[in-house]
Amino acid sequence: MEDGTGTAVLEAPAAYPVPPEARVGPLWDALREVMDPELPISLVDLGLIYDVRRDGGVVEVDLTFTATACPCMAFIHFDIQDRLMREPGVERVEVREVWDPAWTKSRVSPQGREMLRQFGISM
Repeated sequence: MEDGTGTAVLEAPAAYPVPPEARVGPLWDALREVMDPELPISLVDLGLIYDVRRDGGVVEVDLTFTATACPCMAFIHFDIQDRLMREPGVERVEVREVWDPAWTKSRVSPQGREMLRQFGISM
C-alpha cells in the first residue's frame, strides 16, 4: 500500500490475531511460560499464538509458525497442551494451526524483540 506520495506504508496487523494489549488473563499468562524450543522466548512474545478461547473445560489455541516445515511443530503442540492442562478446570486443549494471516516479525512483542537482541538477532 502507498500513502499517495509513493511511500510504502506498512499495514497494521489485523484485529485477528489478538492484539498485544488484549493478551491478558490466566491462559495467556500460562502460555507466556511456553518457550520456543530453539530460543528461550515465549511463544506469546514471538507472536506465534494468535488466539486463546475457553469453553468450560475445553481450551482452543490458534497457533502459527514462522515456516510450514518447522521441525519443532510437534514439540510446540505438546508443550502448549502440557502447560494449559495444568490450569484449573482445563480438561482438554485443542491446538489449531493457523496460516492466515501469515506470521510476520511485526508480531514480535517489544519484550520479544529485546530478548532476540540479547541473543544477537536483530529485527
